[in-house]
Amino acid sequence: MEPVSGATYVIRLCSGELRRWRFEGVDVRGFGWWLDEETGFGFSDASLMYAWEIVELADDG
Repeated sequence: MEPVSGATYVIRLCSGELRRWRFEGVDVRGFGWWLDEETGFGFSDASLMYAWEIVELADDG
C-alpha cells in the first residue's frame, strides 16, 4: 500500500503492537515522514530501527 500524505494508518510493529501513524509526505531525498499520533513524535523511514508494516487506512483517516 502506497501511503497518502495527510492520511492516518494503523501500523503493526514487529512486536505485534498496533500504532496510529499519520503520513506527512516525502522529502526531497525520497524519505517518507510519519507522525506517531500517540507520542506526537515525527520521524522518517530512514530513522526507523525496527520492522513494521501498514495494516490498513485508519477509519477516520
